[in-house]
Amino acid sequence: MISMEETKKLGFGLMRLPRRGLGIDVKKTSAMVDAFLDAGFTYFDTAHVYPGSEDATRKALVERHDREKYTLATKLFAAGPYTEKAAKAQLQTSLDRTGAGYIDYYLLHTLMSNNYKKYEKFGLWDFVKEKKAEGVIRHYGFSFHDGPELLDEILTAHPDAEFVQLQINYADWENPSVTSRANYEVARKHGKRIVVMEPVKGGSLANPPKEVQKLFKEYAPDRSFASWAIRFVASLEGILTVLSGMSTPEQMADNLSYMKDFRPLNEEERAIIRKAQEILGRSAAIPCTGCSYCTKGCPKNVPIPEIFSAMNKRLVDGQLNEAAQAYADITAKGPGADACVACGQCENVCPQHIGIIKNLKECAEALK
Repeated sequence: MISMEETKKLGFGLMRLPRRGLGIDVKKTSAMVDAFLDAGFTYFDTAHVYPGSEDATRKALVERHDREKYTLATKLFAAGPYTEKAAKAQLQTSLDRTGAGYIDYYLLHTLMSNNYKKYEKFGLWDFVKEKKAEGVIRHYGFSFHDGPELLDEILTAHPDAEFVQLQINYADWENPSVTSRANYEVARKHGKRIVVMEPVKGGSLANPPKEVQKLFKEYAPDRSFASWAIRFVASLEGILTVLSGMSTPEQMADNLSYMKDFRPLNEEERAIIRKAQEILGRSAAIPCTGCSYCTKGCPKNVPIPEIFSAMNKRLVDGQLNEAAQAYADITAKGPGADACVACGQCENVCPQHIGIIKNLKECAEALK
């Protein structure tokens, strides 16, 4: 059994796996899994609600490798239309899909102010405790998308939670909507190990604004921009692992190149990160990570992340023509930002707490 202390600081996030046609490319995923394990890394992260991910995990990982040579995390999502019975049934479904036999790290998924009481009402904390006693789960915790006050409340009510998964990256460190630093400090105050999600902010920090790129390249011309983001969070105390949602073998190779023999940021590098944070503090970018939670219940099927990505070409880099063309490509295939009926469903599930309705209105006006 691989302990928390033995876990290396890079985890394979299985949400954005390589695609082939309409499905996941299992052959390419298998090669990435092999490279990850060969480099000595062991932590794999999936979820019941990631389409096709748990099945791909079985095919690419579980059926091909010794079960004791890796750890698997998956999640129970009770928000939305789920009943208590349906929520609890997700664990068995995850076990069936993955074929893993047991789950090393089981998370109550995406707790925030508008849903955390449902997890209490359904008795899900007692449920995971019971499943740990049965040996079905080895560790349990939760993923969180809200502010430090609620995080403190949850950790005070449930001191038995063994770890917490938080969105932390250098761009959101002082972001008042994400509160990365404040949440990190609360988790550490409670003595919890932290799994980091969105270290590269949905991929946006792999291609930061030009001024930030220049800053990084002047110091280390051959180093990827993503490496700065992942090493920033991996250098924090109390980190169990840093999840990277790798979609290509090239992304895998890059991450392994600097995380296999991980070296924390030195003081000069920390100073450069602080300068990057100052630059990003002036950014007008819409902080969308492309998780697509907002689109699942949209009555008009508005492709919100794609629209925001187009708008950010305008807001971040001043690419007016590129933004307009990207938006034209979107609307040629389906509804645009002006199809929004302001029902609010998207804002209720957005982990980044984006004012989606307001931003869509602005997108519709600016990109037409």
